[in-house]
Amino acid sequence: MGDDVQLNTTTLIRHTARTHPEREIVYRRPDGGWDRYTYAAAYDRVIRGANALKGLGVQPGDRVGILDWNSRRHFELYWAIPGLAAVMVQLNLRLGPDDLSFVIEDSGTSVICVDETLLPVAEAVAPRLPGVRAWVVMTDKPLSEIETSLPGVHHYEDLLAAASPHLTWPEVDERSAYGACYTTGTTGRPKGVYYSHRAIYLHSYAIATNIGMVLEDCTMLITPMFHGQAWGLPQAATLMANKIVLPGRYLAEDTKPLTDAIIAEGVTVTNGAPAIFLPMLHYLETLDEKPDLSRLRMMSGATEPPLTMMRGFHDLTGAEIVHAYGATETTPLVTMNRFKPSVRERLTGDALFELKRKQGLPVSGVDVRLIDALGNDVPWDGTTQGEICVRGPWVTATYHNMPESDRAGRFHDGYWRSGDVGTIDADGYLKVTDRLKDVIKSGGEWISSIDMENLLLGHPDIAEAAVVGLAHPKWQERPFVLVVPKAGHEVTLEDVRSHLSTAFASWQLPDAIEIVTEIPRTSVGKFDKKRIRAEHAGSYGAEQVG
Repeated sequence: MGDDVQLNTTTLIRHTARTHPEREIVYRRPDGGWDRYTYAAAYDRVIRGANALKGLGVQPGDRVGILDWNSRRHFELYWAIPGLAAVMVQLNLRLGPDDLSFVIEDSGTSVICVDETLLPVAEAVAPRLPGVRAWVVMTDKPLSEIETSLPGVHHYEDLLAAASPHLTWPEVDERSAYGACYTTGTTGRPKGVYYSHRAIYLHSYAIATNIGMVLEDCTMLITPMFHGQAWGLPQAATLMANKIVLPGRYLAEDTKPLTDAIIAEGVTVTNGAPAIFLPMLHYLETLDEKPDLSRLRMMSGATEPPLTMMRGFHDLTGAEIVHAYGATETTPLVTMNRFKPSVRERLTGDALFELKRKQGLPVSGVDVRLIDALGNDVPWDGTTQGEICVRGPWVTATYHNMPESDRAGRFHDGYWRSGDVGTIDADGYLKVTDRLKDVIKSGGEWISSIDMENLLLGHPDIAEAAVVGLAHPKWQERPFVLVVPKAGHEVTLEDVRSHLSTAFASWQLPDAIEIVTEIPRTSVGKFDKKRIRAEHAGSYGAEQVG
């Protein structure tokens, strides 16, 4: 066997460009319009991009950062950088200057490719980064029309135009890093996760297999490409020679362009969070003629998708919300919620939709354990909760520059500790019940903030809701709710308690809520519960701890 043939990311794009050169890649321009080219044309630019980077002195092992939206240039760099045995560093454009500077310095990034619209982000950190020797501006405008204070500026399109269209790709050690992404938790500095060529190659097959990709599919990349390599969907879609749609820059509050493109281009696979999918559903509800999206599978992550949203897409268009679970540290696929035959034979209607709330079945190649506070495995009975621990060929075994003394808190017997609490039922379906740091401990019992939030989203007058545990002088903690009402609606504490009483005991119900216009979020769009707890500490007359 050819066991010495290395699994390299470049193999995926090279094969598809050679075998399916005519396949389209559709991309959104900075002016909001759409354009398209082929895999063959994209691959030509990938080769030229790699040669251009070589001309800037990029060597194997060098770190090259990207500050960009989901653009065609970003897609090209996904292949050009790792193809040189360099490391693609995904720079989260939502990070503040301190954290972004830390990521660039900690990774040792020496060349950064930045979209013209993000020049202010780059300029804010450039003075702190003497190790960055070259900035490459990505724009359709000539360099003479670009005003920037960045030093050592180059023009991406000029570099490509001058670069050779020929390159013999090196065969890279599959265990070397092809890319890096930094976690963005609410405590401490971001932590670096470095992905190997082998990891993402195998992960691509896992994504394609579990979402059921075929050659006829059209994949739109909605999840930011700067975060966890867009969940590995760019590589999986390229593996399967899918038509690809790149939406460029978009706003969560204006998903009309995304939705229109899904309909117009015949998108059948996409990914995103409920914060993106819910506005898309609301837009679809306004259309006089509802589209048939019965082939569309929408991978949903970040937070649990509300039942009303899953039912809404299904009933309105036939689209399927596919609940999935993972993390930056897991490349990210760990579980995916598809119905196995035995479940379909036993459950129907409401029961099946209730099952879709669970994060799903562990995919082949990933081993999942639930452990208690002593590190012992807990039973898979759908009730007993434990911390979710994961091991597999695309799961990290450490963090970049992590001190050995810190490993015990994040790893257990070779398994990565997720910090999530969950259950696994007799059918093998994982359900995340809360974060260890977010679970509400009241009177010696646990209350799931996630279940409470998702039930509140089913209230007809509530647009968003976040639940945290706040210190209480008698009960240790009590639930506290931030509510964003829908436009023109009012919500009271009694409304909230009455709605929650259908699934929660009276002692679990919140004693206080606050009506707000916006809920604080982290840089990746999740509720910033640390900030919420800090801002509302003392609401129950006790000091917040932890």
